[in-house]
Amino acid sequence: MPHGTGTPGPAPLLVACALGIERLALRGGGHCGAAGPVTVLRTGMGPAAADQAVTRALADDAMRYASVIATGFCAGLAPGMHPGDLVVADETRDAGGRTECAGAELLAKELARVAPRRVIHTGPLVGSDHVVRGAERSGLHAAGALAVDMESAATLRSAVRAGPRPVAAVRVVVDAPEHELVRIGTLRGGISAFRVLRTVLPAFIEWHRSLLLPRR
Repeated sequence: MPHGTGTPGPAPLLVACALGIERLALRGGGHCGAAGPVTVLRTGMGPAAADQAVTRALADDAMRYASVIATGFCAGLAPGMHPGDLVVADETRDAGGRTECAGAELLAKELARVAPRRVIHTGPLVGSDHVVRGAERSGLHAAGALAVDMESAATLRSAVRAGPRPVAAVRVVVDAPEHELVRIGTLRGGISAFRVLRTVLPAFIEWHRSLLLPRR
């Protein structure tokens, strides 16, 4: 019964990403053991595309009570970050405001279990409508953000606008201050990030399952 709504059956999980290569990695992770149906949605790049795709997906009656996770690749902002590091958002931020994430500590714990050799960072994830480089990255980090991407903030804002539900964001660093890509679409040097993204779906499923457990 999803989140006390009175609707029978387990709530679904919607996992939203922007790129085809991200969707390929996630689909390769398998859906075994899910507490409810799992849908991997490719939204397209940018906040507008993410907003439209997530709004449309959640308008389907079958997805009405879905939990939502935004995922894929990101640019790390903190010195010392490396491709393949994981970022678990405790909130997303952009010009439209802030969205609080549910169960960030639980999600980080599950990710540590499925990717034990990876560094996991927890903190704010900021949204942008363009690829961020150089001094702009430094400014975002100085404002407190750990990483930046173009879709997570819009995805989560659209999700909670469609109705109350747990939301989260997990990103894999594909470039960082010392490992900056010419453009994120090339994924040059991002093979490790792709491999990490292939491992994360079981952690998402466990997060989802735990949120559905009755509170004691």
